[in-house]
Amino acid sequence: MPVAVSPIATLLGFLGVMVLLLILISKFKWHVFLALLVPILLFALIPGVNQEAFIEAFHAGFGSTLGSIGVVIVLGSVMAEAMKHTGAVERITMSMIGLIGRRRMPFALTLTGFVLGIAIFGDVAYVIVNPLVHSAALEFGASMGLMATGLVGAMQLTHAVVPPTPGPLAAAALLGADIGMVILYGGIASLVGAIACWLWAVWVGSRLDAPPSREFVGHSFVEQGREEELPSTLAAYSPIIVPILLIAGQSVANLIWPAGNVITAVLTFVGWPVVALSLGFWLAARGARGKQKGEAVSTWVEKALGTSAIIFAVTGLGGSLSHILKGTPAVDYVAEIVLDAGVPTIVLPFLIGVIVNMITGSSTVGVITSAALMRPMLLPLGLSPEAAVIAAATGSIVIKYVNSSYFWVCTSLSKMEVDRAVIAYGGATLVGGVAAFLATCVMWVVGLI
Repeated sequence: MPVAVSPIATLLGFLGVMVLLLILISKFKWHVFLALLVPILLFALIPGVNQEAFIEAFHAGFGSTLGSIGVVIVLGSVMAEAMKHTGAVERITMSMIGLIGRRRMPFALTLTGFVLGIAIFGDVAYVIVNPLVHSAALEFGASMGLMATGLVGAMQLTHAVVPPTPGPLAAAALLGADIGMVILYGGIASLVGAIACWLWAVWVGSRLDAPPSREFVGHSFVEQGREEELPSTLAAYSPIIVPILLIAGQSVANLIWPAGNVITAVLTFVGWPVVALSLGFWLAARGARGKQKGEAVSTWVEKALGTSAIIFAVTGLGGSLSHILKGTPAVDYVAEIVLDAGVPTIVLPFLIGVIVNMITGSSTVGVITSAALMRPMLLPLGLSPEAAVIAAATGSIVIKYVNSSYFWVCTSLSKMEVDRAVIAYGGATLVGGVAAFLATCVMWVVGLI
């Protein structure tokens, strides 16, 4: 049973949901959960909407979406907590500096951000890395604009684009995208964007007057002479690399071997994100010491559940909205408008991601909302789920400025003036997001996604 049959009424309702969502967040400062829930409920009051079908679609969309992604979001959050507390983040930073060389510190820190953003929320990772950034800037007599800008931009890119972080993972679940392909091609797009962030740091950041502070010197394990307490390089990277390889291996197996093959069956199971991230958490938690071995793991899980709650709520409502819109003719109308205008279809998820992020300040909300709105339009637009996820994700980091908690964490800890941070960090997320989107467009044009 369709939710509605009136094209004009449902098209106006579709636009109304978008406009009201943005107004409630930007003007009235509503929490994103309520700002998304209220427009969805008001949609049911549009003349011609079948309330019984609406309720059924709401429940089906919410339940099916969380059913496929809920446990994975928790596991990813728990793994990030473990890496934060065991010193893995600092070890990864030191190894990247050792690999690239201290003379190329800004580039080494940019690549560090690229790696850390895959597994850890950007603001949390920056808190941990910040003392090392200040120390490096003091050592080389450099501006924080040069040292921190590439790191800040690259870390936000992979956090927004590359699973298993919650935003792109939830978006992939909403659109039914192959997670392995999103990791691979999202990683390529993010690397292009990260290099653009580094170039922005060299070109613009280095010219900003943003001196480092001695306040943070001596806070890291290395500066305190406790480097032996850090996990080994292999142990630090394994919680990120192993789950990614297992998930990607599942996708490769399905391409090479037929269904029912023993190898395919094994790789499909171990590459299931629930199994892959469970293994990632175990690898991360092995670094726990002493009393941590018992009590801390439970603390990490509890904290991760709190972090995951808002993502659950927004992802579930996104699934409900997609299911509801799929039962209306509004989707076909919007698709026809885009196609008649001659705009490349991949631009639409990118623009929605940009708009929602700039209003809400959240990349996670941006990519999930864009995916929710795009889900019923994929077939009419002829757009693959993977292309839509990556395009939406690259849009969701454009631009990080004063309405973003990530912006404020990085700005306050780097001791940078707000106007200069808008240029440095806002500019990096603009340049990085656009560069990553252009790389996505190239991969879409040549048929990779």
